[in-house]
Amino acid sequence: MRNRKVRLLSLLLATVMMLGLLAGCSSDGGSGSGSGGGSNGGDKDSIVIATANETPSLSPTEHNAVAGDYMNQLTYSMLFRTDMDLKPQPHLVESYENVDESTWHFKLKEGVKFHNGDTMTADDVVASLQWAQGFAEVNLYNKNFVSISKVDDLTVEIKTDGPDAMVLSNLCHHGNAIVPKKLIDEGHDFNEDPIGTGPYKLVEWKRGDSLTFEAFEDYFLGAPKIKNMTWKIIPEGSSRTIALEAGEVDLVVEVEAMDGDRLKENSDITVLEYNDTSLSWLMLNNEKPGLDNQDVRHAINTAIDKESVVTVAYNGMATPALSQMPMNFEGATEENADTYDAEKAKEWLDKSGVDPADVQFSIICSDDTKKRAAEVIQANLKEIGINCEIESMDLATYLSATAEGDYSASIGGYSSSSLLSYVVGVYHSSSINASNKTRLNNPEVDALIDQAKVTIDETQQVAIMEQLSAKLNEICSQAPLYQPLTMRAFNAGLQGVEVNDSGYLYFENVSWAE
Repeated sequence: MRNRKVRLLSLLLATVMMLGLLAGCSSDGGSGSGSGGGSNGGDKDSIVIATANETPSLSPTEHNAVAGDYMNQLTYSMLFRTDMDLKPQPHLVESYENVDESTWHFKLKEGVKFHNGDTMTADDVVASLQWAQGFAEVNLYNKNFVSISKVDDLTVEIKTDGPDAMVLSNLCHHGNAIVPKKLIDEGHDFNEDPIGTGPYKLVEWKRGDSLTFEAFEDYFLGAPKIKNMTWKIIPEGSSRTIALEAGEVDLVVEVEAMDGDRLKENSDITVLEYNDTSLSWLMLNNEKPGLDNQDVRHAINTAIDKESVVTVAYNGMATPALSQMPMNFEGATEENADTYDAEKAKEWLDKSGVDPADVQFSIICSDDTKKRAAEVIQANLKEIGINCEIESMDLATYLSATAEGDYSASIGGYSSSSLLSYVVGVYHSSSINASNKTRLNNPEVDALIDQAKVTIDETQQVAIMEQLSAKLNEICSQAPLYQPLTMRAFNAGLQGVEVNDSGYLYFENVSWAE
């Protein structure tokens, strides 16, 4: 030691101290003093991320969940991806051309490598998009491609049935990720082994606990600076906050709203806020008796005090919602929308001819925030004679039950980078058994959405959307609750953290400050 006395006792003491220091670092690259490399001088090659929900699948085609999209963005790449202004931009594509009203040509980037070492060609792109069309979870985003073909080794042609305003935004969706053709032909399990061209490769998935990734050194945009990444599944919001404050994690994806103010006061933590394009609702299964009555749905919607929901569920960090569309998109309107009025709610019930005692249902919730919202709704509905229960459910089961229509009510939401994609996913009848969880099947709604899909002129499309928005407010297939002011919180030593309004955060751009 420092006194340089060469005695056996000193040597033993030094050895014990060294072993103790080595034992203080966790196996995932973290430590109690800062896991990712912040001010305490940890490993700048590593990052630990806390998230509330576990992905239902690592395959890009077997889910349509936000939790799964986070994982897919790490391991796969799409032809296009959404930028910070919510615009689709070429990703695996070098250039593209809209040859005529129904034909698109896409020139691919040359030399792009898959995780297995293969080089991407047009054959892989054609096979991937055709393969994805066979999955109900994602074919909403590619069924508009009536033909997909190879022009040459680096050029792909996609044909649509006439003008289509959704082509580029659909090509941003994880369901259209590009994977090796030979693996598709071999029946490869992309859930167990997600092979793509993304910036990270899967190392291990411990179900219910964590996922670990390592940087893909041959990533076509350059190897990520952070080489090792761990995602920890921490369902409880307060536990995620404590883990960040203690340095056990470096970034929290879903920040507990009740802890937002406290985190902002911590100089070692950065809190980033953005106006989420997602809209949360009380989803109502329009096929269930009682809930299939439009006047009953208006009664439920009118009875809910959205301001109280925001206060209780989000600590005031959200905007109460009236419209069936997110209001930060041009084309959304509050025309025909309900406002909170308990007496008016009773009038809606009287008009419906339905006995409120017969309208009984359970509200499914998959996290603490939704449960708090449901408790307010439960109290509000009791005032007009409707009794409901609250049921907690894990995300994977919740997604399955609501997609299949095996439920009556649930707190849910949907996020998209464009309003057109949003309404197709949430309200078009073709999305029943997928993301149209109210199971709305209205010919007039479908016709307006179909008209918007073929309207390339933005001004004309906005006018159609305003008409559609007013119609959806009139139908009231579900009860809008709030649009959250979403937060990401992370170690102040991280740089390059940027999130767009649809929640995309490209981790290959994140690094530790030197």
